[in-house]
Amino acid sequence: MVFQASPTAAPWEAVPAHEQLFVLITGANRYSALPSSGRRRHALRSGVGLGTAQRLIDEFLATRSLTSHLVLLPTTRSAPKSLQAIREIRAYAVRAAQTSAVLRSRAGAGYRWEDTVARLHVLSLSLDLCDLRAVRRFAWRLRRGTVSNPPGEEGEYLVDVRVPRLDSVIFNAAYGGWAGCDYAGAMWSMLTKGLVQSVTWPSFKNALPTCILNEQGSYNYPVKPLLGEVFAACVFGHYVLAHELLPLLGRSSSATVVPGRIIWSSSVEAVTAVFTVDDMQCFTRPEAYESAKRLTDLLALTASLPAARPFSSRWLTMDDGDEGTNEKQMAPPKVYLTHPGVVASTLFPVPWFLFWAYELALVVSRWLGSPWHTVDGYSGAKAAAWVALQDQPALDAAGADRIKWGSSADHTLAVNVKKTEVEGWGWEGRPEDAAAIAADTAVGVLHKSRGRKRGVVDVTAEDIVRFEELGARCWKEMEELRAEWEDILEEDDDE
Repeated sequence: MVFQASPTAAPWEAVPAHEQLFVLITGANRYSALPSSGRRRHALRSGVGLGTAQRLIDEFLATRSLTSHLVLLPTTRSAPKSLQAIREIRAYAVRAAQTSAVLRSRAGAGYRWEDTVARLHVLSLSLDLCDLRAVRRFAWRLRRGTVSNPPGEEGEYLVDVRVPRLDSVIFNAAYGGWAGCDYAGAMWSMLTKGLVQSVTWPSFKNALPTCILNEQGSYNYPVKPLLGEVFAACVFGHYVLAHELLPLLGRSSSATVVPGRIIWSSSVEAVTAVFTVDDMQCFTRPEAYESAKRLTDLLALTASLPAARPFSSRWLTMDDGDEGTNEKQMAPPKVYLTHPGVVASTLFPVPWFLFWAYELALVVSRWLGSPWHTVDGYSGAKAAAWVALQDQPALDAAGADRIKWGSSADHTLAVNVKKTEVEGWGWEGRPEDAAAIAADTAVGVLHKSRGRKRGVVDVTAEDIVRFEELGARCWKEMEELRAEWEDILEEDDDE
């Protein structure tokens, strides 16, 4: 993996490191296309990845200095999709700069929206998280080589530039693996459990059998170890990518900026019943997507706990010889957990002619008081963007690495960040009974009692111990699997 291109001067190099912000977002496709019928293709919906880029632009412009630069690195699965993402994000940046009353008031009479747009940069790269060889090549090039936008971009064309570090990586990309919807089951669920519970924790999605990537010739994987498609797209591809990007996410003792952040995107559907560590990739059960999100919760929330640390520390430690850096002097990145609430997404297998009904059900749930039905990608991006932009002391003071931060919305469309209950963990990794929950000082939909799953039980100290032990076992399994695949991929490199 040798890249000879000489770097060109990047526009963000004109300002010091503390005025630069580099954020990588996986799965930032411009659109999630609704299924087609014959020649007809209906409305297109923006995904959470694109919404995250848009929200980062808005909140960055509202909170950072007038000389700071934002560098967004949205990934997609192909160069054409990357071009679409670049054009959409840059068009949004122009609109944001032109209409920002905050910027005008801060900059005064000398405000020029063109100067603002010149501080917003989009560098979109292709990445297939199911292709572990491509994941390693992607990380290697980002660390040691130069990167460019696909040819064809008419705006700012970034070519052969270096990315000196990453401040946040937002692991948004996912694959659902569903075949359709059990409509009779959906109606029965709504009659017996109510609309809000049914569309928050749906039990009527028909899952496809777990696809084994080893059986797909395009990946040229060995027969063993098995690698499931949903598991790879949602968890393991990101897991390998994060380790490979450690030289960009870690910080030396002399660094003037804080360590990077690994921001996992989970789901409100990640409940206890969908996961078993003995079938971590969900080969034998139908809830592969939900299982992957429960695994994400377990990994992220236990990463810094004593039982998991012997394994998580390996993942957060650079390999020997990486960039010639002494690993003992590097501060590792911080790990955080978020989820977008419930967004009208084509991950959920609803035919185009019923998508309006699906979206209406989510909107009605929000009217009925649900905090989780954010509905659109921009609203669903609130939690991930919030974690990416918060000052480190504020996150540390909040114990943010022990909390699952969810995007929430109320009936007035006010969007906020809400602590999310995790079965077996609670809201903050400590026991809370009914009295403690009632004493929560948050108001409105942000109160802990709002948006709870029916039948959930208050967490006990024993539950939390079991959660940590399960998390440690998951970390052990993940590290063993990563080591197996690392040996395979290194053998490929040597050939």
